[in-house]
Parts: sequence; structure tokens; C-alpha cells
Amino acid sequence: MTVTYLEHVNMRTANLEAMCRFYEDVLGMVRGAHPPFPSAGAWLYCADKPAVHLVQVEGPTEGHGLGVDHFAFRAQGLAAFLERLDARDLAHRLCVVPGLEIRQIFVDDPDGNHVEVIFGADEDADLSGAYRYEEAEPA
Repeated sequence: MTVTYLEHVNMRTANLEAMCRFYEDVLGMVRGAHPPFPSAGAWLYCADKPAVHLVQVEGPTEGHGLGVDHFAFRAQGLAAFLERLDARDLAHRLCVVPGLEIRQIFVDDPDGNHVEVIFGADEDADLSGAYRYEEAEPA
């Protein structure tokens, strides 16, 4: 398994539109397309990369505050990574993104930081236990 680059930062916010305006107006990012997740949110792009993912929430919840929820790396070698996690007995969650079919692995580091590792839709591995998001209704 090879990590190729930092993919994005995901933040939870109770102020979605204000956060979008900040990243657009102050940093010059552009609001763009994102998958039809069941929760509201926005992706802000640097050039052609969705670098900041925002998720609308009502406020902090048990185990999840506002602010950075996780950071993500793009990688190659899904099957080998799953084997590595299993060999180390590390709890993880495998998900498939609606509309994009990319594979996500969520795992916590030793300090409890949520880390996402993203693999392409073409990566072969056993996806039988993968979580599949329910797609949101079209707006």
C-alpha cells in the first residue's frame, strides 16, 4: 500500500453557508460538486481538487465536536492495506461513496484522530462488508 498525497480535510459545521463564504471569499476556493450523501454539506475546491469537505450539523454531539472531523490521504493498494489493518487488529470501517464508488477506510490513530484513506473505484478487494451510504433525494 502506498500513500500518494493528502486528499482533503473534513470539517463539521453548524454554519455551512458562512463557512463556504469564508473559504470562497478569503481563500479563493470554489464551491463545487460533491456526492449525494444523506447529510447536507459542501465541497470547496483548490483548482480541480475538493480540498475542504464541510458537513452540516446542528452542533456538537457525543464524540464529535465542530471543526476538523478527519483528514484523508489518497492511496493505492486497497487489498494490501486491509490485510495490514487486519494483521495489526486495528478496528476500521470500509465505505463506498455513492456516485463515485471510491473506497474509504476510516481508522483512528493512537491519539484518537480520525484518518481516512481513499482508494480508487478500480481497486479490487472484498467489499461484502462495506458500508454504502444511502443517497440523498435529488434537490
